[in-house]
Amino acid sequence: MTRHDHSVTGADHLSAGPGPAAPGNHHSGHGHGSGHGHGHGQDATDLDWEVLGPVLENGAEVHLPVYEQAVDWLRTLLAADGGPGPDAVRRVLDIGSGPGVAACVLAQAFPGAEVVAVDPGAALLERARERAVRLGLGDRVRTHVAEVTDGLDALGGADLIWSSKVLHHIGDQRAAVAALAGHLRPGGLLAIAEGGLAPRFLPRDIGIGRPGLLARLDAAGEEWFTRMRTALPDSEDTLEDWPAFLADAGLRTPCTRSFLLDLPAPLSSAAREYVVATLTRILEAYGDRLDEDDRTTLARLTDPHDAAGFARRPDAFLLAVQTVHTARAR
Repeated sequence: MTRHDHSVTGADHLSAGPGPAAPGNHHSGHGHGSGHGHGHGQDATDLDWEVLGPVLENGAEVHLPVYEQAVDWLRTLLAADGGPGPDAVRRVLDIGSGPGVAACVLAQAFPGAEVVAVDPGAALLERARERAVRLGLGDRVRTHVAEVTDGLDALGGADLIWSSKVLHHIGDQRAAVAALAGHLRPGGLLAIAEGGLAPRFLPRDIGIGRPGLLARLDAAGEEWFTRMRTALPDSEDTLEDWPAFLADAGLRTPCTRSFLLDLPAPLSSAAREYVVATLTRILEAYGDRLDEDDRTTLARLTDPHDAAGFARRPDAFLLAVQTVHTARAR
């Protein structure tokens, strides 16, 4: 069974686990992955993206190794089966780009392409533009404010479309895949980052509270995600089979691959900030579904002054898996 990335703030829950997300890879459109991944049906304008932008960008930077691995794989796929090859890519769309970290990786990997970062959050797209300029990519990375998938008609075609943790915030995921596929040029590639494995970042027994905290967070997150999906407009109760969605959209040669984020202890301050922000979002989103002992443990883990807190623990690490599904236009 495919696991999910869910977000409440346009960010992912520790890359691939269920539940709301905090600052990780961003989603956008109908919920961060889309309306900005809030997952509660609120509009993107309900959240202050100028405040959240730095947090989201930090989370995405923590996941840079995953972006780089995935984009390198996409370059290989584009050259396979007699395809035009990566050097022939002239236009790339990053759907639900957030602050533009992945968009800039795509621009670096495809130096002959224009990359369009698409997101409903204007403040996040401003960060994407600033990032592109800092990296010397300002002449090739542009931005487009749009909801996913309703506001995409004006985008035109692309040789490569990337969408990370966006579509699970759209009620009819099959239709959303078809809508993105409709923007592919002949031979173009659609890549959707959805699913993977729930992350781990501490031992089973962390010395405070009951052992097995992360397993209980997984369970609570699955319940949160089910409620979120059920409440979405046009929500379809269907098997989440992304390769089948790609095939139903008329695309060929579906491929799936997963990428490992392995950040061992001692963890960097940026990665610690990412995990603490995620745990804080979990407390806010579904802390009421946890017992008092687990809520107390989470409060201690997110306290920067607590010796047992995540920010100060020598055993803190981050291990996660992100799955990417792809297929090509005929």
